[in-house]
Amino acid sequence: MLLIIIKLAITSLVFATGLSAVRGDLFWIWRHPSLLARSFLAMYILVPLVAIAMVMAFDLPRGTKMGLLFLSISAGAPLLPRKLLKIGGDPAFAYSIVIATSMAAIITVPASLALLQPLLPTGMDVKIGQLAATILKTFLLPLTAGMLVRKFYPSGADKLGDPIMRYAGMLLIMGAVGIMVSSFRQIIGLGLPSITAFAGLTFIALAIGHCLGGPDAAQRTSLAVSCASRHIGLALVLAADIKGSGSSPIIATYLFSSALVSIPYLRWRKKVLSKGVKVGI
Repeated sequence: MLLIIIKLAITSLVFATGLSAVRGDLFWIWRHPSLLARSFLAMYILVPLVAIAMVMAFDLPRGTKMGLLFLSISAGAPLLPRKLLKIGGDPAFAYSIVIATSMAAIITVPASLALLQPLLPTGMDVKIGQLAATILKTFLLPLTAGMLVRKFYPSGADKLGDPIMRYAGMLLIMGAVGIMVSSFRQIIGLGLPSITAFAGLTFIALAIGHCLGGPDAAQRTSLAVSCASRHIGLALVLAADIKGSGSSPIIATYLFSSALVSIPYLRWRKKVLSKGVKVGI
């Protein structure tokens, strides 16, 4: 039931994002090649390298290791625009980077899995069609629907956008909290090393994006959040191919650990951006 609530909330939030999206924003990042290159370097190379280093350096449960690897290569979180707009991030960056990474995931995920093969269970066969379907259902379809409403019924889009975003956001928070509460024993059962590992990956991902985001505070914050946000749907598709992976407790542990690190950062950057600071600290 909780998973259904979360899926409904995510679809509604992405739809509401489409109601506010301007077509010119969707390909904005392609007109800024330096930022695009730094974004892909951070999200597709540096964050996975950190996960690989953690898997090889620390004695972690098998499920935690697989979770770190799968999450690290699952960029393009569908809720990224909502997160960034909420704290005052760059709207053009938010829309364009999530579309670019979502489309790129169809190629980058299989390529990353091929490179990670020595660290993965034998016989794992990623289903590209299933990955594409996940991206289509969780992001591209509801976003396109919202944009079509905005194009043909702009006054209605303006009226619907904020209420849908607000109530769907509340529903998502309730669902996420419900999953963490219901899985709290499993989270504790995985132990402090697993919690620390997921929190550490989130912290380092934020730091990587923050450092490579450039002098503009909004873009710096946007890239940091982009690096730390993972497409859980893609990670679950990958985990489903491994028998006995126990993906639900792993995802719950990741959500719990990531929140411990990301919430303080988001609050700090919201204060910075609200003051109109152009150069990040």
